[in-house]
Amino acid sequence: MSAEEIDRIRDEALAALRAAATLEELDEARTRRLGKRSALAELQRTLGGLEPDARRELGAAINAVRGELAEAEAARRRELEEERDRVVLAAEAVDVTLPPRRPATGHLHPVAETMEAMLDVLTGLGYAVVEGPEVETDWHNFDALNTPPDHPARSLNDTIYVHRLDGVEAVADDGSTGVLLRTQTSPMQIRAMLASEPPLYVAVPGRVYRSDTPDATHLPMFHQIEGLAVDTDLSFADLKGSLEVAARALLGDDVALRFRPHFFPFTEPSCELDAWYGGRWIELLGAGMVHPNVLAAGGYDPEEVQGFAWGMGVDRMAMLRHDIADLRLFVENDLRFLSSL
Repeated sequence: MSAEEIDRIRDEALAALRAAATLEELDEARTRRLGKRSALAELQRTLGGLEPDARRELGAAINAVRGELAEAEAARRRELEEERDRVVLAAEAVDVTLPPRRPATGHLHPVAETMEAMLDVLTGLGYAVVEGPEVETDWHNFDALNTPPDHPARSLNDTIYVHRLDGVEAVADDGSTGVLLRTQTSPMQIRAMLASEPPLYVAVPGRVYRSDTPDATHLPMFHQIEGLAVDTDLSFADLKGSLEVAARALLGDDVALRFRPHFFPFTEPSCELDAWYGGRWIELLGAGMVHPNVLAAGGYDPEEVQGFAWGMGVDRMAMLRHDIADLRLFVENDLRFLSSL
């Protein structure tokens, strides 16, 4: 063993530590140059066979080299860690001047949006929102609304019956002879009148059902909003004014409207309201003054109060507001269609 050999081992170890390009290479170089099986460790194990003076001199030289190598390894490790952190920070850097990533958000279904818009208008006119059952008795759906027993709307071709009774002995206490999916929101006229004294101003939103074959303008399940006003001294002029305000609030102040005479069993006189939209007249709703027989079925005195009512199709109004040509798009759950609105 000589001082020259210790210097050679030192120089080779320093070169290996400084040449390490990664932390993994540095760990490997440290093990080879400073570990228990390194050349420096082998020299240190031979010190026991030397004279005391030589042992002290060479031992001190080996310890000095070991300390120098440890400092060189620590310095190179700091450099490599700084470089690693710089690369990581550069990869994970956030440009705070860029606009944030906004998650995609949903929105109301066009029918629900139209329903809420219509109810906002009606509540602004002073109507209270009430809801009723979708499974109704035929008494509430037809008889109490002055619909005769032989009316076509009561046939299986138009009405979806849940249960239909046959025979006089099967008539229920309230006069019902069957249970059905309501064909209109109008049964709530009777329920609301039976539950409250006049004056009465209610709006009834909900689903209704008909035995219709689905096409561009018909669905077997659709939505309506029923309006009912009962008070003293109400006239057809009040009905027209209310409907004009509601229609223009939903379709625009400049929309052209027209009233046409019509017939409904539960109103007299009756009319339909059309809007000029998209270059043609489109039916919006049916309306009229509440028939005296309907007022009586609701427990009101037709000699003391008058009323007007209307039923407005929400789906058809949504078609106009969103410029949609086919009602079936509302129920097909096609995200491409819904996200385009």
